[in-house]
Amino acid sequence: MDKLLLQRQVLDRLAEDLLQTEQAARVAHETATHEENIAENKYDTLGLEAAYLASGQARRAEAIRQAMASWRQFRPRAYDAAAGIQLGALVCLVDADDRQQLLFLGPDGGSMKLESDDQLVQVISSGAPLGMAVLGKHEGDEVSIQIAASRQQFEVLWVR
Repeated sequence: MDKLLLQRQVLDRLAEDLLQTEQAARVAHETATHEENIAENKYDTLGLEAAYLASGQARRAEAIRQAMASWRQFRPRAYDAAAGIQLGALVCLVDADDRQQLLFLGPDGGSMKLESDDQLVQVISSGAPLGMAVLGKHEGDEVSIQIAASRQQFEVLWVR
């Protein structure tokens, strides 16, 4: 599985998300500033609500731009067994029921699922609970995370 191809897919998906978010921000801004949405009394809040929505969409667009910048600068490296799992690693985990899960550990802002070579790959950051749990681990190591009242256990099957 090609890590550079995965990186390109993340950037493509972020670009799509940015276009959608910018469009939503424009629509919300137009709604907020449209003359028909000027408040006639204190209970007429459509324009105010649209302004809040436009502001939130603008912040989301900026977060996506920052994620794209991080992903553009990101250079996935080959796995170094001496250092263990690091940013850029492609990791295969297996749970107690023998279900395998592929993870691609990348910079912040790229949490998504991708398909590559007919396999599902979960892209996570090193700041995510599972990302933090796998950092520094090696093939054969156990990884454990707590999610709500449930503890999940995995074994690192392989790393690339």
